[in-house]
Amino acid sequence: MSKGQNLQDPFLNVLRREKIPVSIFLVNGIKLQGHIESFDQFVVLLKNNISQMVYKHAISTIVPSRSVKLPIANLGSSGSEQFGGEEQDSEISYDDQF
Repeated sequence: MSKGQNLQDPFLNVLRREKIPVSIFLVNGIKLQGHIESFDQFVVLLKNNISQMVYKHAISTIVPSRSVKLPIANLGSSGSEQFGGEEQDSEISYDDQF
């Protein structure tokens, strides 16, 4: 997998496991809301009243409804280099406050 996957997969996994509501903005401007039920290399399965399969190439932005914290240890060695080289008790925070 590419280096981008080292951050994308743990981020999507936390959103899926904790059933955090998300807003997904598509490249054409459409906003979808729900929680991530599943994902793979190419698609995200978004569940609200119905399940929608959204192709990742159509996604511009994923905005969680609350802050999301990821342990850096989940990112692997290339991720630790990118964020300071330490894997112990460090976290990355995705805050929805811009």
